[in-house]
Amino acid sequence: MLGEFRRSAVLVPLDVDGDLWSAEQNGVRWICAFSDEEALARFAQARGDAEREWAYRAALGARLLDVMVPMLPGPAGVALDAGSDDGMVFPPVAGIVPDAVAVDLRGMR
Repeated sequence: MLGEFRRSAVLVPLDVDGDLWSAEQNGVRWICAFSDEEALARFAQARGDAEREWAYRAALGARLLDVMVPMLPGPAGVALDAGSDDGMVFPPVAGIVPDAVAVDLRGMR
C-alpha cells in the first residue's frame, strides 16, 4: 500500500492561511489527505463542515512524505481518508518518511 500511495495523486485540504491542513494527535502532526473528492466530502460531512467550500491541492503521496513531512516541526506523518473505514496512516518511521525525521531512528544517528 505504501508504494501505491507514493505514486498516487491525493487531495490535501488547505487551511484558512492556504497551508496544507493538518491535525495533531498524541504529539504527532498528521497531514490530512484524501483519495478523491468524495472521500473529502464524506470527511467534511462527518465533521459537520459540509456547507463550507473546501479548497484543496493535489499532490503525490511521495511529495507529502519526502518533502512536506520534513518541513513540519516535530514528528509528522500522513493520514489518508481520515474517518473512513478505508483510512490509513503513514507514520513518521523509517521506510515511510526520510530517515532524518523518522522517530524510530532518533538517537541512532
